[in-house]
Amino acid sequence: MKKHIPMKEVQKFPDNRRKEKIEAFDRLLTIMDQLRNLCPWDKKQTIESIRHLTIEETFELSDAILDNDLEEIKKELGDIMLHIVFYARMADEKNAFDMADVLNGISEKLINRHPHIYSDVEAKDEEAVKENWEKIKLKEKGNKSVLGGVPKSLPALIKAIRIQEKARGVGFDWDNKNQVWDKVEEEMNEFQHEEESGNKEKATEEFGDLLFSLINYARFSDINPEEALEKTNKKFIKRFQFLEEESKKDGKQISEMSLAEMDTYWEKAKKLP
Repeated sequence: MKKHIPMKEVQKFPDNRRKEKIEAFDRLLTIMDQLRNLCPWDKKQTIESIRHLTIEETFELSDAILDNDLEEIKKELGDIMLHIVFYARMADEKNAFDMADVLNGISEKLINRHPHIYSDVEAKDEEAVKENWEKIKLKEKGNKSVLGGVPKSLPALIKAIRIQEKARGVGFDWDNKNQVWDKVEEEMNEFQHEEESGNKEKATEEFGDLLFSLINYARFSDINPEEALEKTNKKFIKRFQFLEEESKKDGKQISEMSLAEMDTYWEKAKKLP
């Protein structure tokens, strides 16, 4: 049996439903065992075959969070928990690891990365906690680069956020957001110059630099740019669908309307709650 990381005595908090939670998790493990042995579909699955379903479930959870729909969040968390249990069950069949290894692994990681709770390190604020986390993570993984832990397959916007957070974790960052805004304006000017020159390749590069700078500024303003953009996407969809529905009620075909006509409906849509 693997030896667990020792932790100092810390405050324990009451949980009246702890026994019920453990029983519920045990129930899910039992159901997973039954499905894996008895259900034709579940028996056929592999770690690779459910990967795309896990990604889909993660995006569905993200939608529920953005909608602030707690009931839907509960359901989506259940779906993701099922996937976690499923992966661990299939790995157990290969004698690679099991659910206990997964849970002990994350517990040990949390203990190791919170030395201000479980050891004698002091962290006076949130920033100190983040810096400690990144330094410990770098040491654990043995990465040659601070940025080595950023997944290559992350969407570009999220990847930019993580890159900037990791760089900040080791002190590579601007001092204040005014400096960052100056950088945004600098990148905007460089993009406009390249676009006007007709150099598509350079304009694309400068546009990327501009986006990266805007993401940086959002971070300094304590705004999550991924969430901000998705909220704008949802707002646009709601307003555009209003335009489609209301113009149809008036007997108009959106493909045959002028931009001025569309704008009339768009202005009405902007007044929606």
